[in-house]
Amino acid sequence: MSIISLIIKREFIAKVRNKSFVVMTFLSPLLFVAIAGFIGYLSSMKADTKRIAIHDETGFFANDFVKQNKKEGEFKYLNLSEIDTKSLKDSITKENFSGLIIIPKTTNLKELESKVEFISNNSPSIVFIENTQDVIASKITKINLEKAKLDTTAIQKAQANVNIHLAKSSGEESLKGLNEIKIGIGGAFGYLIMMFIIIYGNMVMRSVIEEKTNRIIEIIISSVKPFQLMIGKIIGTSLAGLLQFTIWAVIGLSLMFAASAFFGVNVGPTARISPELMQAAQQEFSGTAQMYIAELWNLPIASILVGFIVYFIGGYFLYSSFYAAIGAAVDNQTDSQQFLLPIIMPLILSVYIGFFTVVNDPHGTVAVVFSMIPLTSPIVMLMRLPFGVPWWQIAISVSLLFATFFLVVWFAAKIYRVGILMYGKKPTWKELYKWLKY
Repeated sequence: MSIISLIIKREFIAKVRNKSFVVMTFLSPLLFVAIAGFIGYLSSMKADTKRIAIHDETGFFANDFVKQNKKEGEFKYLNLSEIDTKSLKDSITKENFSGLIIIPKTTNLKELESKVEFISNNSPSIVFIENTQDVIASKITKINLEKAKLDTTAIQKAQANVNIHLAKSSGEESLKGLNEIKIGIGGAFGYLIMMFIIIYGNMVMRSVIEEKTNRIIEIIISSVKPFQLMIGKIIGTSLAGLLQFTIWAVIGLSLMFAASAFFGVNVGPTARISPELMQAAQQEFSGTAQMYIAELWNLPIASILVGFIVYFIGGYFLYSSFYAAIGAAVDNQTDSQQFLLPIIMPLILSVYIGFFTVVNDPHGTVAVVFSMIPLTSPIVMLMRLPFGVPWWQIAISVSLLFATFFLVVWFAAKIYRVGILMYGKKPTWKELYKWLKY
């Protein structure tokens, strides 16, 4: 058995037998389910009804607010226009009401647009303010139309509701929101890669720091080359991480099916919908749902899955080389902070580029360029794959990714070789540059 395979086996067994690894592997899915259940319980709880007093001196708007009480909402409006504003303000101070809407009497409704006042002890939400403004604006608009002797009913009937039909050049019917579904699929895979890199890259770095601090590395390095040790640590840790992710997926799916089968709990967004409504919705939207499913099956699924595996391996190995080099250069995790930011920034940048650029123009210049740059391609290219990417772009991106990986490994090995035996000195960027010349 080769030396690298022995190191891989050692790292894998050391990680898997670690108590914290075992505990978190089996405890994390349970914690996740518990948190999800707790959030679901909190979301099902109705918020406390907030009483809003209305002092309407014009007499035009209070009834429009009171009519909203018929809807199940967070606010209950009370028409207290006959009570003077001073008493109502005192009630706000004593917290008898959550807020007070004061609509003063004016001779010109145009002036009223900027004279309505809301008084409360706490700042109101944007949704509440916008709803209040909409009610008042709609009423003023209706009054203005009536003064102009225009038929408001006819105007409402004259308003158009445009629904654009989407179709492909081949004649097939297309669907709305398909791009959002595609970016969601690519974004999920890209985010998974980013989290794996950060979590298990840090694990590689901590492993190197721990062995370096305990001086175990001095014994290990007498038998193996630094490069072999670094590669073995990266691969061994990645295999342990893949095992943990696999166990999480199996436990999570098992818990969901168990909840559905034994407790009658529907998992997913339809959990709180009654069977009657579900049946009606299925009949109404079955055709559209079938079209969406057909469109999803038309996606390049094989390319997405293969691309995920390839970019997963390339991206993790590339960034883990950086983490291993940093772990060899420092004596503790505190000193590593100055070197981690330049590594994490490309990952964060690629996520923002993916969600703000790829969704709007997946084949644009920005999306194509960043899907070629090795530090951002594992995430950006995965977000582009559901939209269909020419094979030559994928070939160039993968080639650059793995070429950069081997180049980074070569540089990282130089830092690793020198830094692995350095103690008691806080490294700087200048020091790291010198180590590259050795």
